[in-house]
Amino acid sequence: MSSSTHTAPSGETVGSAVGGRAGGVLPGLIVAVVVAAVATWLGLLVPVVGGPVFGIVSGVLCGSLARRLLSEKTAERLRPGTAVAGKQVLQLSVVVLGTGLSLTQVLQVGGQSLPVMLGTLAVALAGAWAGGRLLGIRRDVATLVGVGTGICGASAIAAVTAVIGAAEVDVAYAVGTIFTYNIAAVLLFPTIGHLLGLSQQAFGLWSGTAVNDTSSVVAAAYAYGPAAGAYGVVVKLTRSLMIVPICLVLQAWQNRRREPVAVRTAPRGWWRALPLFIAGFLVTSAIDSLGWIPVSWHPDLSLTGTFLITVALSGIGLSLRPAQLRAAGPRPLLLGGMLWVLVAASSLGIQAALAQA
Repeated sequence: MSSSTHTAPSGETVGSAVGGRAGGVLPGLIVAVVVAAVATWLGLLVPVVGGPVFGIVSGVLCGSLARRLLSEKTAERLRPGTAVAGKQVLQLSVVVLGTGLSLTQVLQVGGQSLPVMLGTLAVALAGAWAGGRLLGIRRDVATLVGVGTGICGASAIAAVTAVIGAAEVDVAYAVGTIFTYNIAAVLLFPTIGHLLGLSQQAFGLWSGTAVNDTSSVVAAAYAYGPAAGAYGVVVKLTRSLMIVPICLVLQAWQNRRREPVAVRTAPRGWWRALPLFIAGFLVTSAIDSLGWIPVSWHPDLSLTGTFLITVALSGIGLSLRPAQLRAAGPRPLLLGGMLWVLVAASSLGIQAALAQA
């Protein structure tokens, strides 16, 4: 009899705890989804900017407005949900984006583009490390700007943020920096390409390796010509696969920093450094490579992945305070400009050295 009298209260306690946790998460998550929906609509109107950028900007504006119009305590109720958006939803977006990155695309691009891709990636990462130290920029900011420039803009920033746990302000700065130079590339690259007399394939390879975000690669490369556009997109998607080794290296580095020396020296399987969402990315990419995902699903899956990134960045924006952005100053933007010029120049230089331009 006594045991049964304790069961009900215990069940109620567990139920109320679960309900309380969901109730704590839902307000912020719902607001992030609403902001992301508006941002996605704006992104469709202005594709060069894109939903993710509109998401983080709208999130910052809405968060500031909420703190002005509501009490600080009421505004803070959104934080659990925005934290879920900025972490779990961010990781889920990377898994969904894997459905649009067939592993066979690496073979389609061919060996001639791989030296340029790997060379520009090395320049971006080395430049981020050296430039970040020179300018006194926080390590996480430099890392995010480096991978955003060297791999694939917001998608790479999303993946690496999920690995290193970067602060919201660092993510905001990296996304803003990438966006700034995406716009510059769309405006300047076609004119520079014509002045240099680049062939369609050479320009496609240049834009595919030196422009940060996929939407901007499409805009710049197709402005140069349809052949340049088609080749540039394939190069860009193949370049996006570099997310996997970079995340593995960063995860292993994070693990070594956190573990005591005795644990570091103990034998361990390589799979323990593999983040779960990167494993999911590889699985969905492999499924697509096998042709198990109908081609007709690809546009919807791509939109879903982009929307999830927009939700995540909206949540990050909602948690930010403008004062945090002002405190960082213009140095991350300067670093992004340095990397943008270095990557663009090295892409053309490697092509010239290999007689591909």
